[in-house]
Amino acid sequence: MTTFPDLQAAVRTVPDFPKKGIMFRDITTLLKDGPAFCRAVDLMEERYRGVSIDKVVGIESRGFILGGALASRLKVGFVPVRKPGKLPAPAIRETYDLEYGTDTVEVHADAIARGEKILMHDDLLATGGTMRAACRLVERLGGLIVGISFLIELPALHGRACLAPHEVFSLLSFEGD
Repeated sequence: MTTFPDLQAAVRTVPDFPKKGIMFRDITTLLKDGPAFCRAVDLMEERYRGVSIDKVVGIESRGFILGGALASRLKVGFVPVRKPGKLPAPAIRETYDLEYGTDTVEVHADAIARGEKILMHDDLLATGGTMRAACRLVERLGGLIVGISFLIELPALHGRACLAPHEVFSLLSFEGD
Protein backbone atom coordinates (compact mmCIF):
# COMPACT_ATOMS: atom_id res chain seq x y z
CA MET A 1 0.00 0.00 0.00
CA THR A 2 1.27 3.47 -0.88
CA THR A 3 1.54 5.78 2.11
CA PHE A 4 0.70 9.44 2.25
CA PRO A 5 2.29 10.81 5.44
CA ASP A 6 0.82 14.28 4.88
CA LEU A 7 -2.70 12.84 4.88
CA GLN A 8 -1.97 10.40 7.69
CA ALA A 9 -0.80 13.32 9.83
CA ALA A 10 -4.02 15.22 9.07
CA VAL A 11 -6.11 12.53 10.82
CA ARG A 12 -6.49 13.11 14.56
CA THR A 13 -6.21 10.11 16.89
CA VAL A 14 -8.45 10.27 19.96
CA PRO A 15 -7.53 7.67 22.59
CA ASP A 16 -10.24 5.87 24.56
CA PHE A 17 -13.16 7.00 22.35
CA PRO A 18 -15.93 5.90 22.27
CA LYS A 19 -14.69 3.54 25.00
CA LYS A 20 -11.48 2.71 26.81
CA GLY A 21 -8.88 0.97 24.65
CA ILE A 22 -10.16 2.32 21.31
CA MET A 23 -7.93 4.62 19.27
CA PHE A 24 -10.55 6.59 17.30
CA ARG A 25 -9.38 7.93 13.92
CA ASP A 26 -11.09 11.30 13.56
CA ILE A 27 -11.26 12.43 9.92
CA THR A 28 -12.78 15.84 10.74
CA THR A 29 -9.28 17.28 11.04
CA LEU A 30 -8.47 16.10 7.51
CA LEU A 31 -11.81 17.42 6.20
CA LYS A 32 -11.29 20.91 7.65
CA ASP A 33 -7.83 21.15 6.05
CA GLY A 34 -8.64 22.29 2.51
CA PRO A 35 -5.44 21.09 0.84
CA ALA A 36 -5.55 17.71 2.65
CA PHE A 37 -9.23 17.20 1.82
CA CYS A 38 -8.63 18.04 -1.85
CA ARG A 39 -5.57 15.79 -2.00
CA ALA A 40 -7.53 12.85 -0.57
CA VAL A 41 -10.28 13.33 -3.16
CA ASP A 42 -7.67 13.80 -5.92
CA LEU A 43 -5.96 10.52 -5.01
CA MET A 44 -9.21 8.60 -4.86
CA GLU A 45 -10.35 10.07 -8.17
CA GLU A 46 -7.01 9.13 -9.72
CA ARG A 47 -7.45 5.53 -8.52
CA TYR A 48 -10.88 5.19 -10.19
CA ARG A 49 -10.47 7.43 -13.24
CA GLY A 50 -11.03 5.30 -16.31
CA VAL A 51 -12.93 2.58 -14.42
CA SER A 52 -16.45 2.10 -15.75
CA ILE A 53 -18.65 3.29 -12.86
CA ASP A 54 -22.31 4.34 -12.96
CA LYS A 55 -22.77 5.31 -9.30
CA VAL A 56 -20.90 5.69 -6.03
CA VAL A 57 -22.68 4.29 -2.97
CA GLY A 58 -21.70 5.94 0.32
CA ILE A 59 -22.51 4.73 3.82
CA GLU A 60 -23.96 7.02 6.49
CA SER A 61 -22.65 9.35 7.54
CA ARG A 62 -18.97 10.02 6.95
CA GLY A 63 -19.05 7.92 3.79
CA PHE A 64 -21.31 10.60 2.30
CA ILE A 65 -18.58 13.24 2.42
CA LEU A 66 -15.79 11.69 0.37
CA GLY A 67 -18.19 9.41 -1.51
CA GLY A 68 -20.21 12.40 -2.70
CA ALA A 69 -17.08 14.33 -3.65
CA LEU A 70 -15.73 11.30 -5.50
CA ALA A 71 -19.01 10.80 -7.39
CA SER A 72 -18.96 14.45 -8.43
CA ARG A 73 -15.37 14.21 -9.65
CA LEU A 74 -16.15 11.00 -11.59
CA LYS A 75 -19.32 12.62 -12.98
CA VAL A 76 -21.54 9.77 -11.78
CA GLY A 77 -24.53 9.53 -9.46
CA PHE A 78 -24.36 9.16 -5.70
CA VAL A 79 -26.54 6.81 -3.64
CA PRO A 80 -26.74 7.07 0.17
CA VAL A 81 -27.02 3.98 2.37
CA ARG A 82 -28.80 5.12 5.53
CA LYS A 83 -29.75 3.98 8.99
CA PRO A 84 -33.35 2.72 9.31
CA GLY A 85 -36.19 5.19 8.94
CA LYS A 86 -34.17 7.97 7.27
CA LEU A 87 -35.20 7.38 3.64
CA PRO A 88 -38.53 8.86 2.46
CA ALA A 89 -39.40 6.42 -0.36
CA PRO A 90 -39.72 2.61 -0.35
CA ALA A 91 -36.43 1.05 0.78
CA ILE A 92 -34.87 -2.36 1.24
CA ARG A 93 -32.93 -3.20 4.37
CA GLU A 94 -30.15 -5.48 5.48
CA THR A 95 -29.50 -6.44 9.10
CA TYR A 96 -26.04 -7.55 10.15
CA ASP A 97 -24.31 -8.76 13.29
CA LEU A 98 -22.23 -6.62 15.59
CA GLU A 99 -20.03 -7.84 18.41
CA TYR A 100 -22.96 -7.37 20.83
CA GLY A 101 -26.20 -7.22 18.85
CA THR A 102 -27.27 -6.23 15.36
CA ASP A 103 -27.58 -3.14 13.19
CA THR A 104 -29.45 -2.35 9.98
CA VAL A 105 -28.84 -0.28 6.85
CA GLU A 106 -31.26 0.71 4.10
CA VAL A 107 -31.21 1.98 0.52
CA HIS A 108 -34.04 3.22 -1.70
CA ALA A 109 -35.50 0.31 -3.66
CA ASP A 110 -35.14 2.29 -6.91
CA ALA A 111 -31.62 3.63 -6.27
CA ILE A 112 -29.76 1.17 -8.47
CA ALA A 113 -30.80 -0.42 -11.75
CA ARG A 114 -29.89 -4.00 -12.63
CA GLY A 115 -26.45 -4.13 -14.23
CA GLU A 116 -25.24 -0.72 -13.04
CA LYS A 117 -21.57 -0.65 -12.06
CA ILE A 118 -21.16 0.48 -8.47
CA LEU A 119 -18.21 1.81 -6.48
CA MET A 120 -18.85 1.40 -2.75
CA HIS A 121 -17.32 3.94 -0.33
CA ASP A 122 -17.02 4.53 3.39
CA ASP A 123 -14.60 6.48 5.55
CA LEU A 124 -13.13 3.58 7.53
CA LEU A 125 -12.68 -0.18 7.19
CA ALA A 126 -12.58 -1.90 10.57
CA THR A 127 -14.32 -5.30 10.74
CA GLY A 128 -16.16 -4.79 7.43
CA GLY A 129 -19.65 -5.70 8.68
CA THR A 130 -21.37 -2.46 7.67
CA MET A 131 -19.80 -2.46 4.20
CA ARG A 132 -20.67 -6.13 3.69
CA ALA A 133 -24.32 -5.35 4.50
CA ALA A 134 -24.29 -2.39 2.10
CA CYS A 135 -22.82 -4.61 -0.63
CA ARG A 136 -25.62 -7.11 -0.09
CA LEU A 137 -28.17 -4.34 -0.61
CA VAL A 138 -26.55 -3.29 -3.88
CA GLU A 139 -26.34 -6.88 -5.10
CA ARG A 140 -30.00 -7.53 -4.20
CA LEU A 141 -30.91 -4.62 -6.47
CA GLY A 142 -28.82 -6.11 -9.29
CA GLY A 143 -25.87 -3.73 -9.06
CA LEU A 144 -22.40 -4.95 -10.01
CA ILE A 145 -19.77 -3.91 -7.47
CA VAL A 146 -16.61 -2.85 -9.31
CA GLY A 147 -14.69 -1.81 -6.21
CA ILE A 148 -14.85 -0.85 -2.55
CA SER A 149 -12.95 2.20 -1.33
CA PHE A 150 -12.10 3.59 2.08
CA LEU A 151 -10.19 6.61 3.28
CA ILE A 152 -8.76 4.60 6.22
CA GLU A 153 -8.19 0.92 6.90
CA LEU A 154 -7.39 -0.71 10.24
CA PRO A 155 -5.69 -3.91 8.97
CA ALA A 156 -5.42 -5.51 12.41
CA LEU A 157 -9.21 -5.95 12.41
CA HIS A 158 -9.15 -8.01 9.17
CA GLY A 159 -12.17 -6.32 7.58
CA ARG A 160 -10.81 -6.79 4.08
CA ALA A 161 -11.27 -10.58 4.38
CA CYS A 162 -15.04 -10.37 4.83
CA LEU A 163 -15.39 -8.23 1.67
CA ALA A 164 -13.93 -10.87 -0.68
CA PRO A 165 -14.14 -11.37 -3.59
CA HIS A 166 -14.45 -7.60 -4.13
CA GLU A 167 -11.40 -5.44 -4.77
CA VAL A 168 -10.73 -3.21 -1.76
CA PHE A 169 -8.74 0.04 -1.87
CA SER A 170 -7.85 2.16 1.13
CA LEU A 171 -5.91 5.39 0.95
CA LEU A 172 -4.52 5.30 4.50
CA SER A 173 -3.68 2.53 6.94
CA PHE A 174 -3.32 2.71 10.70
CA GLU A 175 -1.56 -0.34 12.15
CA GLY A 176 -2.10 -1.71 15.62
CA ASP A 177 -5.77 -0.80 15.90
